[in-house]
Amino acid sequence: MKEFELLDHEADVGIRSWGKTIEEAFENGARAMFSVMVNLDGVTPREEIKVEAAAEDYESLFVQWLNELLAQRDITEMIFSDFTVHIKKREGLHLSGTARGEYLSQEKHEIKTEVKAATYFGLKSGKKDELLFFQCVLDI
Repeated sequence: MKEFELLDHEADVGIRSWGKTIEEAFENGARAMFSVMVNLDGVTPREEIKVEAAAEDYESLFVQWLNELLAQRDITEMIFSDFTVHIKKREGLHLSGTARGEYLSQEKHEIKTEVKAATYFGLKSGKKDELLFFQCVLDI
């Protein structure tokens, strides 16, 4: 099963993540976003942080999740390669998740492009070949 793909976009980069469940698609979306920033093969999941997000619908929650991860990247100066997501329905949708990674090292990590934000542009979800997908455009 493919986890994610990068989509052509004029100035930014689009991501589409796949999963057997919504949670798995969200986890793969986070991997897709961080793969734009760094070579994930070089990121060891040594440290773990907790991440929370909330929204009224799954598409908005996807963008909130990705932007919360970017905020944590900036706060902790870490990059992440492994993710876990749990979503509950209560007064909208509530996501609790974890991101595992390590502190960014110019010497160790193959740094690619900085991602500023996940946007609502191109935001879409659906199902194809028994897999769920979410996609959006990342502002780079």
